Amino acid sequence: MHRLTSSLLFAFLLVAARPAAAALRSPQVPVAGSALATFFAAQGQAINPATDQQDLQQLSVAPGTGFGFIAHGPDVTADAGIYNTLAASPPLYQVWPGAAEPGWFTVCSFRTAPIRLVVNLFDAQSAIQGTTTYLGADPSAFGIYGLGAGGTVYLQDARNPLGAARILTYGGTGAHQGSTWFAIETGSTTGGDFADLILLVNLALASVDVEHASWGTLKRRFR
Repeated sequence: MHRLTSSLLFAFLLVAARPAAAALRSPQVPVAGSALATFFAAQGQAINPATDQQDLQQLSVAPGTGFGFIAHGPDVTADAGIYNTLAASPPLYQVWPGAAEPGWFTVCSFRTAPIRLVVNLFDAQSAIQGTTTYLGADPSAFGIYGLGAGGTVYLQDARNPLGAARILTYGGTGAHQGSTWFAIETGSTTGGDFADLILLVNLALASVDVEHASWGTLKRRFR
């Protein structure tokens, strides 16, 4: 199997999710400073952090769906991953390790028999650095979490202290059409610039049909 650049493999994953519109969050959450706007501009994204926040509290995909994570932001020690949104005390399925180095990325796939999430971590040269399997990860109702110095923050506002938003979501534009940005505030207080940890996840916001891109498919495609 040929080694791939992270951009090439992630570009392939982008076709797994078709672009879809989602409702805007109401009211929009105040975003302090210009760090998030500056980041989006540097990524070529036509996104206004103050007005383009999506109303998204959980994700749902078909079993067999593959997707990737790429992380940005100054909080390089923060972990991120997914959790089952319907569970009262959900376990955290780490997808992005805070120890990852610049240019690293993950490729994930929900699988069945048994229901599980398989996470493959790659370095900047697309060499695999490890594989983790999480039994019980629910593709029909899951959220994103971030884990930093201030503790764990969740996509679902109600799970956070005071019911405050700690993760804002935005639909990707341009080259990232069909993906979702998760802007995470990892600090211990409410509010903030939501630019501590920023995830690009190639899943569309709304409930749409998703083309399956399992790990096996990816391997076959790039032999």
